[in-house]
Amino acid sequence: MMLNMMALLSSYLNLVLLTTVSTEETMDVMNRMSGITRYLYENLPNYDIAGYVTFVLVFLLSALVYKLGFAKKLPIRKNVIIYTFLFIGCIVLTFLALFLPMIEGLIISALILIVYKSRLWREKREQAKQA
Repeated sequence: MMLNMMALLSSYLNLVLLTTVSTEETMDVMNRMSGITRYLYENLPNYDIAGYVTFVLVFLLSALVYKLGFAKKLPIRKNVIIYTFLFIGCIVLTFLALFLPMIEGLIISALILIVYKSRLWREKREQAKQA
């Protein structure tokens, strides 16, 4: 019930915004967006879906970077708390991702950490063979 009300309100707000914003202003905003976010907003069916996809990308990439670079072995309860706060923090990061290259930065961070972890794993494997 609550989700239906939120969807109706969101649709109404989009309708109001679309009637008050000119095409020139829309193009100006699109030109200021970062690369991947602009691609999503231009190619997905509507702006609601593009916003949710942007949020999901930011959250998944943030979780991946956290897992590769900072996570330690913790009990499940602490992991739930950490990922809950990560989820809440990604709401703010999604707003920043509209005009800053947040998704691109997270992708680069994840790639660097993947290379680091693979080299670390290979070195440990070689040391185990020598011992």
